[in-house]
Amino acid sequence: MSARTDGQSTVRLREMKRADMAAIMALEEELFPEDAWTPEMFAAEFAQPPSRRLYLVAEAGNALIGYAGMMFTGGSQADLVDEADKRGYREVMLEVRKDNPRARRLYLRHGFGEIGIRRGYYQPSGVDAVVMRKVLR
Repeated sequence: MSARTDGQSTVRLREMKRADMAAIMALEEELFPEDAWTPEMFAAEFAQPPSRRLYLVAEAGNALIGYAGMMFTGGSQADLVDEADKRGYREVMLEVRKDNPRARRLYLRHGFGEIGIRRGYYQPSGVDAVVMRKVLR
C-alpha cells in the first residue's frame, strides 16, 4: 500500500493480519468503550472469503494507529469508496453513530447523504446509527 506524509510522520497502510488482533482490540476498546467489537466478531469477519472483505491497518513507525474494513455484500453495495469504485460497485453505504457529529459532517463533505436510521444499532449502549450512502455511478 502507499505511504502518506502528514508533515511529521509517515503513515503506512497494509492488509490486516491475525497477528494485529491484540493491538486492534486495544484500540477498539479505547475508541469504543461501550460498543467495542469482540475478538469473536473480528474472527467472523476474517472467516469470510478474501474476495468478500478487505481490512487494512495504519501504522506510524512500529505502532498500529488505526484500522478500517469493508465487506462486499453482493449486488451493488460495498463499504469503502475507492475499492468499491475500482471493483465496479454503484454505491457505498456505511453506518455512523448518531452521536458523532464530526464523523457525520466528514462523510457529508465527501458526498454521502443520510438515508436512514438504525435504532439501537450500537450495543450495549443502544445508540442509533445513521445510515449514509454515496452513489458512485
